[in-house]
Amino acid sequence: MVNYNTGINIFMNIAGGKWKCLILFFLSQKSVRTKEFYELIPGITQKVLTDQLKQLEKDGLVRREIFKEVPPKVEYSLTDLGKSFVPVLNTMCEWGNKYVIIKGIDKDQQIYCDMFLSSQNEM
Repeated sequence: MVNYNTGINIFMNIAGGKWKCLILFFLSQKSVRTKEFYELIPGITQKVLTDQLKQLEKDGLVRREIFKEVPPKVEYSLTDLGKSFVPVLNTMCEWGNKYVIIKGIDKDQQIYCDMFLSSQNEM
């Protein structure tokens, strides 16, 4: 298989997968502690969350900050490079919201970004 370094391949290598965009979406709203991710993303396992966060940190999109407390507190936030990805997340949310309407998907099963999108547009 030939590996093309096109923008879409690079994008998929960095942000592809089941959870990365959701992780980035929640981090685009605020800094998040490890424990909070389990409440925000039901079904994600500890191993997968840890791996995804490490990959996003390695790729420069996420910052990991350890607070010297007992028990230790770890908080994740977006780097400047990660913040540059927010418009992509907004576009994905807009498209997803339209898709839900077109396909008649039960809205109770969705994570909405409308409130987030409108607050970002005011900035």
